[in-house]
Amino acid sequence: MPARLKPAAAADVADALDRVRTEEPSKADLRLLTKHFLAVLEQRAPGRSVEVRVPPYAAVQCIEGVRHTRGTPPAVIETDADTWIALVTGALTWPEAVDQARVRASGERTDLSAYLPLLAG
Repeated sequence: MPARLKPAAAADVADALDRVRTEEPSKADLRLLTKHFLAVLEQRAPGRSVEVRVPPYAAVQCIEGVRHTRGTPPAVIETDADTWIALVTGALTWPEAVDQARVRASGERTDLSAYLPLLAG
């Protein structure tokens, strides 16, 4: 079983978010923010019924429901790092991302509107 993701230090997240907002983000910034916010989602929406994937950086299982243990999960959300960061910071809403085909979501419980944005203010 893969190790659980852990939120990053607040100062590191703030620095990476500043760079993302003001310049071209580095792969290190995208990796840090992606893993951080997936860890936050996993904490705020515990469970194993939906897998959220942000390749190539990480994936988590979250949201209460039927537990997934092997093979392809019945509910999968996949997006890129730029879209994930826009969603968790509130720069993009879930309906906008779906309408623009910036996320792929299939299965039950794959509407993350109730959990996003993850970053207050």
